[in-house]
Amino acid sequence: MTPDYYFTIEKPSVAEFKDRGSRFVAYAFPINSIEEFKVRLAEVKKEHGKASHHCFAYRIGLDGNTHRVSDDGEPSGSAGRPILGQIDSKQVTNVLIVVVRYFGGTLLGVPGLINAYKTAATLALQVTPLVQKPVLEIYRLQFDYTQMNEVMMVVKQFDCTVLRQEMHLFCSMDIGIPRNRLQETLFRFKDLRDVLPEKVVNK
Repeated sequence: MTPDYYFTIEKPSVAEFKDRGSRFVAYAFPINSIEEFKVRLAEVKKEHGKASHHCFAYRIGLDGNTHRVSDDGEPSGSAGRPILGQIDSKQVTNVLIVVVRYFGGTLLGVPGLINAYKTAATLALQVTPLVQKPVLEIYRLQFDYTQMNEVMMVVKQFDCTVLRQEMHLFCSMDIGIPRNRLQETLFRFKDLRDVLPEKVVNK
């Protein structure tokens, strides 16, 4: 059964861990798409252009299928997987962690690397608050402009999120309805004259 809520972070954070001269700078970012991940990774690489490695892991969505890890030249399994392990141990999603390493001259070995990347990722998640968010079902509303106030009253009453809107004489709006209030919200919309909520697939 799919949950009604999920945990994520709302604000970026940064933390640092040092081991035998090597610096590990960890960045945690809230992200909602692979495009957002690419932008954030590019920002970190630009800021830390002289770093030895830019390792990362992210998880997006609720089905557990959208995730990726990168060791960026470190021994296989020594960086990306430990970072993802910390995201999963906190049971958060829509999160990217990038850990930048400045090599300090001493080899840490695979156990040392696993510990360093894991610790840096943990620290980054410790300094940003975890937030609980409702799982949203996306619906498209079509309605006459004269009904705007009635529609917005229902949107506010049931804590819906407006994702897209086009306001003309005839209006179109995509909203996210909290899953735990879906039936009562749709019931209220159907009470309004000529407002037809349609489920949006793969939004």
